[in-house]
Amino acid sequence: MADNTYKAIIQYAGDEFFIGTTPSGHAQTIDSKGERKSAPTPLEMLLVSVAACTAVDIVSILEKKRQLVTDYKVEITGERREEHPRAFVKFYIHHIVYGDAVSEQAVRQAIELSDTKYCSVAATVRPTAEITTSFEIIESLKFKEKKENL
Repeated sequence: MADNTYKAIIQYAGDEFFIGTTPSGHAQTIDSKGERKSAPTPLEMLLVSVAACTAVDIVSILEKKRQLVTDYKVEITGERREEHPRAFVKFYIHHIVYGDAVSEQAVRQAIELSDTKYCSVAATVRPTAEITTSFEIIESLKFKEKKENL
C-alpha cells in the first residue's frame, strides 16, 4: 500500500456493536444504539476526531513557540441537519489554554495554522461543515501567586 493510503477494519460483534480496528492496530468498540451509551457512536467519534486533531496541532505549535502551557482543553459542539442524512453542518471549537504568560497572538496563530494548514480531519469535514473557533487563556495559579508576591 502507498504511504498515503490508510486501511481500517470494522467487524460486526452482534447486538448493534462493532469493533473498529485502526490502521495502527488499535481496537475501538462502536455502539450504533446511541441511547445505550456503552461505547461511542460513529458520529461521536467524528466529533472527538475533529477536536483531537486540532488539539494535537495547537499543543505542538505552542510548544514550538516556547509558550508555557500547563494544561489545555478543547470543547467542541456539532450541529446536525434535521433531515437525513443527518450530517454535521457546523462545528464550534473552543480552545482553553492554561499557562504562564501565554501570548494571545501565539494562541491565535496556532489556531489559524491548525485551521488552515495542519488539521487533516477539519480539512476533510470543512467542505460540508462550517467550523468556527474561539479561545480563552487562563493563567495558572502558580504564576498568578508569583506575580502577586512581586
